[in-house]
Amino acid sequence: MKRVSSGTVALLGAAALFASCDNMKRIKLLPYPETERGGVVDDYFGTKVADPYRWLEDDLSEATAAWVEAENAVTDDYLSQIPFRDAIRERLTELWNYPREGAPSKHGDWWYYYYNDGLQNQSVLYRTRELGGAGEVFLDPNRLSEDGTVAVAAASFSKDGRYFAYAAAASGSDWVEIRVMDTADGTLTEDRIEWVKNSGAQWSPDSEGFYYSAYDAPEKGVYSSQNQYQKIYYHRIGTPQSADRLIYEDREHPLRYFGAWPSEDGEWLFIYASDGTSGSEILYRKTSETKFRTLLPGFDADYGPVTVEDGWLYYTTNRDASNYALRRIDLNDPSKTQTVIPESPEHLLEGVGTAGGYLFAQYLEDAQSKVAQYDLDGKKVRDVELPAIGTVGGFGGEKEDTELYYVLTNYTSPATIYRYDLATGESTLYKAPEVRFDPSLFVTEQIFYTSKDGTRVPMFVTRRKDMKLDGENPCLLYGYGGFQINMTPGFNPSALMFVEQGGIYCVANLRGGSEYGEAWHKAGMLADKQNVFDDFIAAAEYLIARKYTSKERLAINGGSNGGLLVGACEVQRPDLFAVCLPQVGVMDMLRYHKFTIGWGWAVEYGTSEDEEQFGYIYRYSPLHNIREGVEYPATLVMTADHDDRVVPAHSFKFAATMQHCQAGDKPVLIRIESKAGHGAGKPTSKRIDEATDMYAFLFQNIGVPYRPVAERK
Repeated sequence: MKRVSSGTVALLGAAALFASCDNMKRIKLLPYPETERGGVVDDYFGTKVADPYRWLEDDLSEATAAWVEAENAVTDDYLSQIPFRDAIRERLTELWNYPREGAPSKHGDWWYYYYNDGLQNQSVLYRTRELGGAGEVFLDPNRLSEDGTVAVAAASFSKDGRYFAYAAAASGSDWVEIRVMDTADGTLTEDRIEWVKNSGAQWSPDSEGFYYSAYDAPEKGVYSSQNQYQKIYYHRIGTPQSADRLIYEDREHPLRYFGAWPSEDGEWLFIYASDGTSGSEILYRKTSETKFRTLLPGFDADYGPVTVEDGWLYYTTNRDASNYALRRIDLNDPSKTQTVIPESPEHLLEGVGTAGGYLFAQYLEDAQSKVAQYDLDGKKVRDVELPAIGTVGGFGGEKEDTELYYVLTNYTSPATIYRYDLATGESTLYKAPEVRFDPSLFVTEQIFYTSKDGTRVPMFVTRRKDMKLDGENPCLLYGYGGFQINMTPGFNPSALMFVEQGGIYCVANLRGGSEYGEAWHKAGMLADKQNVFDDFIAAAEYLIARKYTSKERLAINGGSNGGLLVGACEVQRPDLFAVCLPQVGVMDMLRYHKFTIGWGWAVEYGTSEDEEQFGYIYRYSPLHNIREGVEYPATLVMTADHDDRVVPAHSFKFAATMQHCQAGDKPVLIRIESKAGHGAGKPTSKRIDEATDMYAFLFQNIGVPYRPVAERK
């Protein structure tokens, strides 16, 4: 049966005005594809739930392919009529086009660093004998494919610097292939490791091989079938994958993640195990042994191995420490444990790195980075004086290091590299990018607002300094709220373009992240997930009440779990927003766990297979709370055909249902990117294309036309 046709849908008129200003062009919206509604009904503990678009889950069917083509045709036609779309693309290209460099690190006799001349689809790995000297290309990922859609998802050097292993991801897929280069001449070896996911190469200290985590080759549905029985293997350089030694598997727990971590001294091998995205367990054995034992039992707390020193494992944990602490355990007598850096009642211990025989503790204070240097016994050496407020990364290195290089970024400044002297604690500028805008025109402020239940929530607000709070400003509110992921300041060229236009870019630090420790995370998960949506809605209400914007000028955006956030808030408060922009969102909360690695999110969300959990998931699942006869905001759903983390069926079904139910004349469109995935490694060209369409749609549907920068001055 043909499931997609070009027939006219009576739900919408052929043309509508989607702007509040007289000078906005009227956009003619083509009829939506006629999407067949099937008769599938599931029974969840006595609750009958219809799933009329179940057939769209089959990403290999001709019917789904035809539907995708028809939907993209409607979206492309709509976007092509927006008169300022090309001007947005031109400015985004200018803002993206600046040389940027990563922090250098030394391996063997070479210093390695990533560099992008501005518009290269993928950053290139260079190396030089002396810092500051001319670099030579070592690996150019842009040459791994003709269109820049193959990216390096993970990379690591052997301890002696002789070998370099990289995990190549094609078209945005989470599946990677590990290849190995000989650093002596930059040639590829014969080593090739396939069917790897959520893993790179963890080199053994002797540099003769590496550990990796892989699945059996899928029999069908490479991008949608559930992944089970992840195993750990050891690969010796120069041998085929078929000869790799199985290190660990667990036949009793098919849906568990596993990763290997060898100690630098070569004495110990650890296995990191997790049932999902939080909660872990650490197993261990001496490298001379074959049987693993439980060292740190799970799965009701998180453990992060840091280093092994004199037979002690240093690890971070939130067990009995909501804001995390650094502890150590005697590997020869695990009954002996010590606290090295105690939990801070005010600051989240986000991570600990090592370099030059020191510990570097990275903290968050109201979602902004702080760093402290300690000796191995936990005695503070100093607080690191950072050059600016923002987010830092890179406080780690080798034992023999006397210096390290770190990066600092914020909403109005791209990543800037600093050199840090371990002995003196002095930071000096190493490399600062040259950008094509005037940072002095903008300001970022942190405000705090009150959520529905009285919780105090922080939010970053970036705007022009000359902006007036008159309620007429365009505003884009971004959020995530889940999986212990923290929303800290970072540079985004497309967001800066929006602010340059007089828009306000806001990032809310919702519960579900861990900006304020594990208590903050738990307050936004499982039965308390509604708190996340309440926090986001309260942020929108605050911005309107304080006249930053109005509901006619307010757009919301988020990706992945943030796409779920946008979808849930849209269906709960359709009156509050002008534009909704969910990206690669988890929209079908009743079936998410049946695809690829979705089962790993059950510790965060719960699943529909549990009666109690079904009850609260069903109440907020975006797909299942769309109602006929409701006027929803203008909506642009964004997804990609190779997304094998949040499969595109989530977005397909959400868009089809929204189009079926929309009572108003606001457009509901879906943009389906080809040869792209969940987002990681996406080529620069595709990022610019996506941002162009998103912001063109946004400006069109808040009634504010884009104006060239010269006209804004």
